[in-house]
Amino acid sequence: MEDAQIVALYWDRDESALRETERKYGPYLTKIAVNILADREDSRESVNDTYLKAWNSIPPQRPTSLSAYLAKLVRDLSIDRLRARQREKRRASEYAQSLTELDECVSGGDTTAEHVDLHLLGEAISSYLRTLPAPARNVFVGRYFYADSLREVARYCGMGEGKAKSLLYRTRQGLKAYLEQEGFLP
Repeated sequence: MEDAQIVALYWDRDESALRETERKYGPYLTKIAVNILADREDSRESVNDTYLKAWNSIPPQRPTSLSAYLAKLVRDLSIDRLRARQREKRRASEYAQSLTELDECVSGGDTTAEHVDLHLLGEAISSYLRTLPAPARNVFVGRYFYADSLREVARYCGMGEGKAKSLLYRTRQGLKAYLEQEGFLP
């Protein structure tokens, strides 16, 4: 079933929208959740929460890219679940490791001023990514948005791990310089 048809089912409040979403995007959403949470049960809960959130947000939302919309929902829900779980106990995951790699570019503080600037920072990062050639952008997004392992990113971008690692390093360095130039970093 096409995405537009699935979105139309949501708008019609037809519960088959959930079955079609699960059929078409279940494995995709599970992969994102597992990459972040490193736990099958928590991932399953995040994916189920994603279906509920999609049901409650469509309408009024009418996503033009259902896959991107669902990816953002599952990513946000999985990150929230990871934060809650980490309050109780620390665990290693691809998401935590990818954030560690970005520490030198973006601070992880929790001040009110940083919350206010978060949207602007997101726009600046997106702006920087639009200046990159497609391979660098795809490796960066695969690693830091989808939290895929370096091996997976290299595989689906058609390059060796060494090249992907080097490309990520150069991209992070470029991002850091860009954010300094834009006034986000001292």
